[in-house]
Amino acid sequence: MTIRRFTIDDYDAVFELWMACPEMELNDTDDSREGVARFLARNPDTAWVAQEDGRVVGVLMVGTDGRRGYVYHAGVDPACRGKGIGSALADTALDTLREMGLSKAGLLAFADNRPGIEFWERHGFVRREDLSYLSCVLGRIQRIEH
Repeated sequence: MTIRRFTIDDYDAVFELWMACPEMELNDTDDSREGVARFLARNPDTAWVAQEDGRVVGVLMVGTDGRRGYVYHAGVDPACRGKGIGSALADTALDTLREMGLSKAGLLAFADNRPGIEFWERHGFVRREDLSYLSCVLGRIQRIEH
């Protein structure tokens, strides 16, 4: 397994992987080719894919505002889970954020995504009960059904 930077050329394989992950929530704006291209243009050094035998088997998108890192879409092919792919991606991301001089990272996880929450807790993330997440949709967004 190798980890390398995620480029827009990986989009089709990454989207296929996302669609294979039942816990993944996608929408037609942010997760479109154009939306991902915008993310990668802004965060060219903090998004990765894991490849095995030339096939994308994992992805992790992380962004930064210059002060903190934020974990966005993470996914590992369900058929490849339990092989350390997610941990290798997480370690790469957290090491990169430390090298950038950042001292904190955060993420949002759906409350019913127990495996995802437990994964990130094993990597040092702590659930915050003192925060509320608020969201405002600024344009048309449609959920992508699996």
